[in-house]
Amino acid sequence: MDFQAPLQPATLIKRYKRFLADVTTDEGQEITVHCPNTGSMRGCSTPGSRVMLSTSPNPKRKYPQTLEMIRTEDTWIGVNTMLTNHIVAEAIADNRVSELQDIDTITKEVKTSKSSRLDLLLERGNEQIYVEIKNCSLVEDGWAMFPDAVTTRGTKHLNELADLVKKGHRGIIFFCIQRSDARQFRPAAHIDPTYAETLTKVIKKGVELLVYQAEVTPESITINKAIPFSLEP
Repeated sequence: MDFQAPLQPATLIKRYKRFLADVTTDEGQEITVHCPNTGSMRGCSTPGSRVMLSTSPNPKRKYPQTLEMIRTEDTWIGVNTMLTNHIVAEAIADNRVSELQDIDTITKEVKTSKSSRLDLLLERGNEQIYVEIKNCSLVEDGWAMFPDAVTTRGTKHLNELADLVKKGHRGIIFFCIQRSDARQFRPAAHIDPTYAETLTKVIKKGVELLVYQAEVTPESITINKAIPFSLEP
């Protein structure tokens, strides 16, 4: 996924109220920007970090700039979770996900039950493949981990995938790691033990687990490789 316009560099002052962040532009102006990330952003919201912003052409937006990525040491981290589904869908369409080749159609935001939607429905011939995508920005000691905060909604999605597998469909939980310093993945049992336990249970029931890493630069975010995972704490 290429950014259509150059991103604007700035320095993070603080992230607050979940969806807001204050930054200082390189011209010295302090502005408030939209932060499209529902997680805690643990490990990637340190004041003083370099960030990149996009600017919306919509004149009615209260905060025209959006926080797209933040730099930790020598690594850019994609924090705009609104882009994650597009990044993954693009990779699948381009046959860059080895487990999901030659897909005929990709449908986004599919209603799967009265109270649930999943991110993608992939169709290949008569086969239906349901995919729930999670953005992963937390890395500690080379381990990428999800979630970075307790997520009852995420646990609900896991159980929904298991129900679809029971009905004869493929169900996939897809973790997209938007940073290049991770070597492997595991669930963050120390943050949300229920999610970690549920992930292990649904994998045993036939839900597939895919973990792919994206190369994040100020010009583009592109999935480029799978990385190994462990379900052990």
